[in-house]
Amino acid sequence: MDYIIFNFLPEIIVFSYDEHQRPNIDSEKVNKKRPQSDLQQQGNVSKNTVEDVELNQHDTQIDSDDRTPSFLQVMKQLSFIDKVIPFLVLISMIIGVVIGVFAKDGVDKTLNNLEWHGTPIPLLIGLLIMIFPPLAAVEWELFPSLFKSASLWLQLAVSFLINWTISPFVMLALAWITLPDGRMERYRRGVALVGVARCIAMVMIWNTIARGNNNLCAMNVIINSILQIILFSPYALLFVNILASASSSSPNLEINYQQVATIVAIYLCLPLAAGLLTRLIVKLTMTSSGENRFFNWINHLATIGLLYTIIVVFANQGKEVIDNIGKVFRTMVPLAFYFIIMWSVSFASFYSLHKRRSQQHKWIAKLSTGGYEQIVAQSFTASSNNFELAIAVSTAVFGADAPETLAATLGTLTEVPILLLLSYVALYLRRRLRW
Repeated sequence: MDYIIFNFLPEIIVFSYDEHQRPNIDSEKVNKKRPQSDLQQQGNVSKNTVEDVELNQHDTQIDSDDRTPSFLQVMKQLSFIDKVIPFLVLISMIIGVVIGVFAKDGVDKTLNNLEWHGTPIPLLIGLLIMIFPPLAAVEWELFPSLFKSASLWLQLAVSFLINWTISPFVMLALAWITLPDGRMERYRRGVALVGVARCIAMVMIWNTIARGNNNLCAMNVIINSILQIILFSPYALLFVNILASASSSSPNLEINYQQVATIVAIYLCLPLAAGLLTRLIVKLTMTSSGENRFFNWINHLATIGLLYTIIVVFANQGKEVIDNIGKVFRTMVPLAFYFIIMWSVSFASFYSLHKRRSQQHKWIAKLSTGGYEQIVAQSFTASSNNFELAIAVSTAVFGADAPETLAATLGTLTEVPILLLLSYVALYLRRRLRW
């Protein structure tokens, strides 16, 4: 177990994190190559006035050989499971579509009969298995100290700005640019619905694969969940019924706060409770080495949950995907552009601030001190969406076979492979760039 020391006035807080989360850098080798002035500055860090905790800052210089690896070199450093996930995801999608095409009636009957508060139990089981392992790995015991940090609150404020004032309008603009014609209006409305459903689930998977900051990601998830209960209904009504509609012929979206709150509570509260309980039991009953082995094991459980969830989602909409293949590909265009643009712009913006933090105003410097882990957590939060909520709401309001529901399902079809690929891009940039 390694340690990163964060400065916190008037005391120093020591945070621990697992082996797989730290950059693969030999500290002695790095220190030998660092300028003497940097080493002196590091030695005097306790004398500086630091008001807040800095989340996982890695201000090291890596030699040119370590900074210019090939993509294959990065892939070789991954575990076997991480290497084969893309192929497993593709196979799961194919299996789901095949089941949906050849066993449509059986799938519909199963999902309709096995519901809890309007939520298909098979989907709920998959999401629970998928989400609770990353939530169990979050260091909840450190949150009281983290909440005292002004830097953390600044991170959360920026996340709110991106997720609730920028991302929905980016998705809306892309929907209008790529789907302007009247026959695609209902698909455009479904894309807009995906844009206002901010992610509270699968972002934990992408962040874990890319070795992001689990604590910051979990906080973003919790904040987005609370805001979704408050803001999703008015946002959805505004974007779907007004901003994404060009005619009065399409059916209006009608939802209420209780419906949204119930869906969010089911999809977040159950895995959150499971994660908290699991971590408490592990902390009380296991040694440090036992904890590491256990959390490595449940990471594989999260992968199983992801693959199972993909099969369920695509089995539910597989026939609609095949029957409307032309419109499906058109609808995927704005979704694909959205995920790529939001992730890339967020990553580049935070990285630019990180590299110029010493030249910036004090509050900007606080925003840019988290290093790679913080940047990854913010980038995936900005680019991910809550497809579970979008599918559940569109199914309840428009019906399971409606174009809006198909568009919401395509959010999953597009998000999973693109953000999985971006997870590996992030791992490459982790080694390629200076941090």
